[in-house]
Amino acid sequence: MVVLGIETSCDETAASIVEHKNGKKKVLSNILYSQFKEHKKYGGVVPEIAFREHVKLIDKIIIKALNKGKKKFKDIDLIAATGGPGLHGGLLIGTTVAKSISLSINKPFVPINHLEGHILSPRIEYNLSFPFLVLLVTGGHTMLIIAHKIGKYEILGLTLDDALGEAFDKVAKLLNIGFPGGPQIEKYAKKGVPNIKFAQPLINSNDCNFSFSGLKTSVLKKVSEKKNSIKFKEDVCASFQYTILNILEKKSELALKIFKKKFPTKKKNFVIVGGVASNLFLRKNFNKFAKKNNCKLFVPNKSFCTDNAAMIAWTAMEKYNKKKNNNLNFQPLPNWQI
Repeated sequence: MVVLGIETSCDETAASIVEHKNGKKKVLSNILYSQFKEHKKYGGVVPEIAFREHVKLIDKIIIKALNKGKKKFKDIDLIAATGGPGLHGGLLIGTTVAKSISLSINKPFVPINHLEGHILSPRIEYNLSFPFLVLLVTGGHTMLIIAHKIGKYEILGLTLDDALGEAFDKVAKLLNIGFPGGPQIEKYAKKGVPNIKFAQPLINSNDCNFSFSGLKTSVLKKVSEKKNSIKFKEDVCASFQYTILNILEKKSELALKIFKKKFPTKKKNFVIVGGVASNLFLRKNFNKFAKKNNCKLFVPNKSFCTDNAAMIAWTAMEKYNKKKNNNLNFQPLPNWQI
């Protein structure tokens, strides 16, 4: 089976070819264009601009993916695209193009939930068996989830306001250090000292839910009090990252306890996925966290952490049942839940 995957849920235009051959699954190509420069001056993603860029780029990205994967349209057995959650305009472009290809080559189209794509992304690289615990941290979502099996996910906690990726972007904007916020904060934090105490909302709530709006406000108050020297910005970024780490670790410990109660005889496999999982500071410290809590940590390669089409094609391959009908009547679901 050869799958063409398309991802256009936000500001990345992406396409990938994944092949299942002789019992092995392999990513043959994973092409991505990130619209950073188009949105940089606005300090965040502008939906209308993202929509226009997807229209302009999608056909070129798909052709590149086919060429790098050494496949032609006639070789494709299944077409998958992100159906949600995400920006409606981007989802509309991706699913419409996927349906058009489906009709033209008479092969089935499968819509994929973007969050499920992230959840299953570690299985691209690792022999990861179910069940496993997932910390999903993206620009739009922050969640702790138990993945019981393909298609069955139990949400233990989620953000009650801002997502973590959004908090990174907003703090970077407050400091005027550029967009996207995650890489910029990580860069500044390397030279900073974590000597500023910020609010940690819900830290003692004894549940797995998150809140980051209060942390953002805490940073705003501190920034408004001080002269924004480079040294101050570096210290803010370092302190912000340490605060985030403390929140994520505290909530993850609670989730691991729940996981252990549910599955006392199973291995404690812990997965971190999503764009924020690209942060090297978090990756390094969660390796220590895993050893401390006697669990095995799985974090995808950075190319599979950010929004990408390989995870969409892969998820389609894992989920697809040949008896299922074509999904040509599917309409994008900007708030699609797992």
